[in-house]
Amino acid sequence: MLQIEIDNGSGFCFGVTTAIKKAEEELAAGTTLYCLGDIVHNGMECERLRQMGLITINHDELRQLHNVKVLLRAHGEPPETYELARQNNIEIIDATCPVVLQLQKRIKAQYDANPQAQLVIFGKKGHAEVLGLVGQTERRAIVIETYEDVVKLDFTRDIYLYSQTTKSLDEFHRIIDYIQQHIAPTATFKSFDTICRSVANRMPNISQFASRHDLILFVCGRKSSNGKVLFNECLRINPNSHLIEGPEEISSEWLEGIQTVGICGATSTPKWLMEQCKEALSKVAQFLL
Repeated sequence: MLQIEIDNGSGFCFGVTTAIKKAEEELAAGTTLYCLGDIVHNGMECERLRQMGLITINHDELRQLHNVKVLLRAHGEPPETYELARQNNIEIIDATCPVVLQLQKRIKAQYDANPQAQLVIFGKKGHAEVLGLVGQTERRAIVIETYEDVVKLDFTRDIYLYSQTTKSLDEFHRIIDYIQQHIAPTATFKSFDTICRSVANRMPNISQFASRHDLILFVCGRKSSNGKVLFNECLRINPNSHLIEGPEEISSEWLEGIQTVGICGATSTPKWLMEQCKEALSKVAQFLL
């Protein structure tokens, strides 16, 4: 009999839960509600909310809107988005994650205090959260995506290092070590660990979970930065791990010789989707008996 376990530690983080709750409340009240970008990096959850009436728009479409309500998702937005909303008489429903909001304030304060220094953000270029952070610095912050990118910095100048909230803690510490070894004696280097602990703490938990099962199904939208980090950890611990977006991607071939399956996901993965994958997996297993 195939044993299937859903990881209790997987599923929406606080910021995503709050954003979705705010959207549901507005839609339930009959409000026409726009969302700037996908509310969460999960296509099936976005579709569920679309069917409730949520209208997803991009920044170009935002410029055409007036006198409406727009929800800002957990990732946050740069100052110019708020200014545009003010000019167009748009009511903002601000669902920026409190952790991200605090990070935006810290980066703005650091930039205002020393605009000539290199303010460096370890994050994914073009990611919504990172765009919001860079926006606090008049777009002058330097974004490095990987440990290898750190060589691009000028080690003769002051460096203030921050991180996107969902990046790898281990890689962040490797970057810190490299800068400490190469920074000029005349330059200042300070690093600020701004990685969200509700995300970082999932790494050791998901490692243990992945080690307990013959097969791991990691349920996640392929746009999710956090999902990529966590899935790669599953893959490192258990090479028999597969990333799927939904139950339709499950392959019966994966179950050959398998006794236990673990289902887990990212901070953008809804519990209901993991449950659907469990149900689909059970049906596939019964068919193979």
